[in-house]
Amino acid sequence: MMNKKDLLWMFSLYGTAIGAGVLFLPIKTGIGGLVPLIMMLVLAFPITFLAHRALCRFVLSSPASSDDITVVAQEYFGRFGGMIITLLYFCAIFPILLIYSVGISNTIDSFIVHQLGFASPNRLLLTFILVGILVLTVSFGQDVIVKVMSVLVFPFIIVLMLIALSLIPEWNLDLFHNIEFSWHKDIKNLWLMLPVMVFAFNHSPIISSLAVWTKKEYGDACDKKSTKIIATSNVLMIATVMFFVFSFMMCLNVDDFKLAQEENISILSLVANIADRFENPIFKVISPILVYVAPLVAFVAMGKSFFGHYLGAQEGFNQILFKLSLQKITPKISKKITILFTFIVSWLVAYANPQILNIIDNIVGPVLAIILFIMPLYAIYRFKALQKYKKPLQNLFILVFGLLTISAAVYTIF
Repeated sequence: MMNKKDLLWMFSLYGTAIGAGVLFLPIKTGIGGLVPLIMMLVLAFPITFLAHRALCRFVLSSPASSDDITVVAQEYFGRFGGMIITLLYFCAIFPILLIYSVGISNTIDSFIVHQLGFASPNRLLLTFILVGILVLTVSFGQDVIVKVMSVLVFPFIIVLMLIALSLIPEWNLDLFHNIEFSWHKDIKNLWLMLPVMVFAFNHSPIISSLAVWTKKEYGDACDKKSTKIIATSNVLMIATVMFFVFSFMMCLNVDDFKLAQEENISILSLVANIADRFENPIFKVISPILVYVAPLVAFVAMGKSFFGHYLGAQEGFNQILFKLSLQKITPKISKKITILFTFIVSWLVAYANPQILNIIDNIVGPVLAIILFIMPLYAIYRFKALQKYKKPLQNLFILVFGLLTISAAVYTIF
C-alpha cells in the first residue's frame, strides 16, 4: 500500500517524464507510422521500468543514506571514473533543460502570434523573461520543486487526457489504410524512434533523489518500495502517453507531423494552429477552448519537467564544481553558480532556437542510454554489492536496447 509521501514521489516521477518528450513523441511516431507505434506500445514499459529500476538500485547499493548518484559513482569507479560518470550524467540532463527552454519559448511565441493575433515579440526579451521565471522557481530548492510538480501533475493528466479525448470526433481510419509490414522500413523506423522514446519516458534526473529519500525513509525496504513507486508511475505514464500519441495519429496526417517538425513546435501548438481545419460539430464546440488551452498545457508540461530535470542537473554540476575547486567550494556558493550558469546558457540557447528533435536524437538520447542502460548494467556485473541483481534475460534486454538507442543516434548524425 502506498502512503501519501509515496504518491507524492510517484507523481513527481510522472511529472519529470511527461514534458517536451511527450509533446514531440507524436511527431516522431506520426512520421514513422502505425506498425512502429504498435511495437513501441509493447516495448515501452519493459524498456522504461527495467532501466530506471537498475539506475535506482545502483544508487541504493551505497550503505550511506545521503549518497546520490555522483557520490556512488565515485565509490564504485574511483575518482577519475566517478568524474566521467558525473560528466555523462550532467551531459545527459543539462541539454534537456535547454530543450525545455527552447520549447517553452516557441510555445509562448506561437501562442502570441496565432491565438492572440499579435506580432512576434522580441525573442531576446521573451526568452529572458521565460527562462528567468523557470530558474527563479527552481532556486527555492528540492522541497518546493517536488511540491510544485505534484500540484501541477493532477490537472495536467486530466487536461492531457481531455485533449486526447476531444480529438476522437476527428478520428479517421486513414492510419489503417494500406498497411504493409516491411521488416526493413518498420524496424528501421522503430530503431530511429528509440532516442525520442527513451527521452519521452525518461525520469532519470529524479531517480537519484528518490533513491536517497527511500533509503532514509524505509531503510532495508528501500528497494522494494522504490521499485513499486517506479513501476506504478511507469504504468500511469505509458498508458496516458500512448493514448495521447494514438489520438493525434488518428486525426492528423504525415504532412502535419512534418510541418510541426519544420516549425520546431510541439504537437499541442500544431493542433491549436490548425484547429479551424477540423469539421466535426462536436470539435467545433471544443475548438475555441482548445486553441487557448493546448499551448498553455504545453507550457505547464515543459515547465514542470524543467523543474524535475533541474534536480539532476544540479546534482551533477555541483559535484563537478566540487571536484574542480579541489573540494573547497561550499554548497551555498555552488548552488548560486549552478543557478546562474543554468540561466545564462538556457537563455542564450532559447534565443538561438536550435531544432529540438535534433538535440534529442543526436545528444540527449545516446547519452541517456549510456547512463540508463549501460552504466548500471556494467556495475551489476562488475561490483559485488550489485551482483544480487544479475538476471541474464532482463539484463540482455536492457543492453540490447541501450546499444540500439546509441547506434540510432550515431546513424542519424552521420
